[in-house]
Amino acid sequence: MIISALKSSIPSDTRSPIHEDTIKNLLNLETEIWFEEDVGLGINSSNKVFENIGLKKHTREDCLKNGNLIITNQALNTEELKLIKPNSTILGMVNPFNNQELINQCSKLMINLVSMEFIPRITRAQKMDVLSSQANLAGYVAVIESAKNLSTALPMMMTAAGTLKPAKVFVIGVGVAGLQAIATAKRLGARVEAFDTRDVVEEQVNSLGAKFVKIDLGETGETDQGYAKELTNEQINKQKELQSKVCERSDIVITTAQLFGRPAPLLIDNNTIDKMMPGSVIFDMAVESGGNVEGSEVDNIVVRNGVKIIGISNLAAKVSSHASLALSNNYNNWITDFFDRDNSNINFDFDDEIIQSSVLVFNGEIKNQRFKE
Repeated sequence: MIISALKSSIPSDTRSPIHEDTIKNLLNLETEIWFEEDVGLGINSSNKVFENIGLKKHTREDCLKNGNLIITNQALNTEELKLIKPNSTILGMVNPFNNQELINQCSKLMINLVSMEFIPRITRAQKMDVLSSQANLAGYVAVIESAKNLSTALPMMMTAAGTLKPAKVFVIGVGVAGLQAIATAKRLGARVEAFDTRDVVEEQVNSLGAKFVKIDLGETGETDQGYAKELTNEQINKQKELQSKVCERSDIVITTAQLFGRPAPLLIDNNTIDKMMPGSVIFDMAVESGGNVEGSEVDNIVVRNGVKIIGISNLAAKVSSHASLALSNNYNNWITDFFDRDNSNINFDFDDEIIQSSVLVFNGEIKNQRFKE
């Protein structure tokens, strides 16, 4: 069996699907591991580093043509799919809701497709959860990038020249990314407030030393996968109105609200932005999926009424080495859990909950109902 690791095809995404510190887990499977030339360029790992470990350097075309299992951080295009042998498997982050054609082509060409975004949120699968591992780092980066664009320091400083007040940070959405943003801002000395539609996270917010902002939206809650449930239009409007008051007194506002497979909800409109202090910063972590902030733009800083609105794609790639280490472990754990040593291949056992959820195409059949039509 040949496992091929592909280099990121998006310039802003410098992450690698393999990492020198984690590759031993795949080598222990006694498989042949190929990598696309310069796959580790974005994490300062040269081709020689991987070759010295026992991997083999090849062109992207050769990796596609010969790989039985192809690991990728992005969806492949139609021309690349045509190079892949039937009954091979693509494993990776393939953004399925925006790549129906990829799913259709994999079905047509008899290529198995595994979407790591569809790993279920169960205890056994936590080690494979790419969304959580990357969101965790994204939350950290959001605070660092916000601090860089703020004209004041985050911690309180008592100096001979006077006392400098700590920055006030407001985090909207207390999922994995939000919790890390809270923790990072607190470590840097800011005063932190946070809000989430799920009251159950109040204890987590308080345990990090932040203040939980209570907004009564009526009946809310979370899905069986642990995500916040989608709000009604009335609830969203009430949330926007009440959290606007917190935004007005904040130096940094970080929004993290995303809905899996749907556009992100608009939480901060121009009316709120115009009430904020000039020099303050809004960081829209959902900018790639439509944005939580009116006027936010992907990979751009928009200034409105003196307020900087920041939107950055591939946030985790800003700390590419740690992001790649986490990603490679996620991939490795999926592979090792379902690798059949006797046949030197993946055991697609559809009685297994993880296989049921993550495998979108198998033996030419689209397995997930959401993508059949």
